[in-house]
Amino acid sequence: MGNLKGHNRDLAERAYRVRRNAVLMGEVQGQGYIAQALDIADVLAVAYFHAMTYRPEDPEWEGRDRFLLSNGHYAIALYAALIEAGIIPAEELDSYGSDESRLPMSGMASYTPGMEMSGGSLGVGMSIAVGMALGLKRKKSNARVYILFSDGELDEGAVWEALMSAAHYKLDNLIAIVDVNNQQADGPSTQVMAFEPLVQKMEAFGWFTQRIDGNDLDAVVGAFDTAKDNAEAKPRIIIADTLMGKGVPFLEAREKNHFIRVDPHEWQLALAALEEGRQS
Repeated sequence: MGNLKGHNRDLAERAYRVRRNAVLMGEVQGQGYIAQALDIADVLAVAYFHAMTYRPEDPEWEGRDRFLLSNGHYAIALYAALIEAGIIPAEELDSYGSDESRLPMSGMASYTPGMEMSGGSLGVGMSIAVGMALGLKRKKSNARVYILFSDGELDEGAVWEALMSAAHYKLDNLIAIVDVNNQQADGPSTQVMAFEPLVQKMEAFGWFTQRIDGNDLDAVVGAFDTAKDNAEAKPRIIIADTLMGKGVPFLEAREKNHFIRVDPHEWQLALAALEEGRQS
C-alpha cells in the first residue's frame, strides 16, 4: 500500500477487498471480466467508501447518491464493491453467474440490490444518468448521480449527445468516470476509434474535466473531492487512466485480457499476488 496514511490507507484496504471479492467470484465461473474489476477497484473503493451517500440496509432510499454502471460487463467489479459495502450479503459471492443468482454476469437492475440500471447495451448509460440527474434537480434533491462508463463506449454517438445535454442543463449533480484502460473487445480502444485528445473534447462539450491515474488512490480521492466541491454550474467528469489486471502481474502482462479465462491453478496465484501487494 506504499506510503498511504490514515483514511487513504483504509481505502487501500477496501480496494484490496474489492479486488479479492472479484477474483473469488471469477473463480466460480473460471473466466470473466476479471481484468476490468482489478483495474477499476480503486475508483469503486473511493466512490463507495469516501464520496457517496447511501444506506446499505436500504438500497432504494430516496436520498441516496446513485451509482450507474453503464458498462454492464463490469458487473463483477460492482458486485465486489456492493458486497464490501454490505449492500449484498457476502454469502452470495459463490453464486456469481449461476442460475437463479442475483449476480448475473452482466448487470441487471431488476435482480441486484444497489444496481441502478441494466447494462450490457453499451452507450446508453450516459443518457440514463442525464435523465436521473435532471429529475433529481427538478425534485430539488441534494443527491448526486455517479456514472462509470468505458473508453470503448466513446465509439457510440449517443454518449456524445448525452454529454452535450448534460452541459446544456447544467447538471452539476452529475459526476462521470470514464475508465480509460485502452482495451475493448476488438482491440486497443484508441485504435478501434481514436478519441484523444479527450480532455480538450470534454472541456469543449462543457464539462469540468480532470484526468488522473485511476490506480493512484491519492489522485482518485483528490479528483472525487474536487468534482464534488467545484462550484461551476456544469457536469463533472474524471478521466481515469487504469491498468487492466492491476495488482496481479501475470494478468497485467496479458496482451488481450478484455474477457479472460484463468486456469484453475492461477486463481490462488492471483489471490497471493493481491495479498503481497497489500502487505507492501
